Amino acid sequence: MSPADDATHDHPPLDPTEVFERAGGMDAFEQLVDAFYARVEHDELLRPMYPEDLEPGKRHLAQFLAQYWGAGDVYSSHRGHPRLRMRHAPFDVTPEAALRWADHMSAAIRDQQFHSDVEALLLAYVQRATPTLINRLPDDVVRLPSD
Repeated sequence: MSPADDATHDHPPLDPTEVFERAGGMDAFEQLVDAFYARVEHDELLRPMYPEDLEPGKRHLAQFLAQYWGAGDVYSSHRGHPRLRMRHAPFDVTPEAALRWADHMSAAIRDQQFHSDVEALLLAYVQRATPTLINRLPDDVVRLPSD
């Protein structure tokens, strides 16, 4: 039986702060991020939003996700508060780009064959986080009056 096939009823409900250890520690988050970035490298919409050297971004994302899921301050001790909206502000993250990010991240999560409880929490996070990435609406969206 693969880890992703384990029945969630075999374990008590997983507290989100326990995901880091149950997922496999920092190595698991680094592998997840590598799988995500492998998709980004070949994506015509997303790749231009990333710098030529992807390694620093890989490290930052793995640390951010690990910290979010219970690893301690592995991100904030190096980068400070995540300030995700500010860090993404220079990029035109349209609804299409955010959905593409979600597709790639979801596929990378599924590729890892995490325990089903871990996978479910990670996928739910992607679903919650995706709309928050959007910082530019398409030009054809009717804007509300500013007055």
